Amino acid sequence: MRPHFSERFVRSYTSAPPAIQRAFDRKLELLLHNLRHPSLRAKKYDEPRDIWQARVNEKWRFYFRIEGDTCGLIDITTHPK
Repeated sequence: MRPHFSERFVRSYTSAPPAIQRAFDRKLELLLHNLRHPSLRAKKYDEPRDIWQARVNEKWRFYFRIEGDTCGLIDITTHPK
């Protein structure tokens, strides 16, 4: 699978702390090789729009859509809880 970064994702990633950026970079490698990797805790976030959510760490999540062999990264943000 190959990544595609939306403009929104790039803005959010750029404004995230450097530690979150590094953690996301590691999670992205896991995602591209194994969507079901346990540390991602990936799940469907919005079924009708086919949006997934995965964990960066306890407080941060990233959102993406899978289309064929492309992983469209939508956003990275703090968890609302």
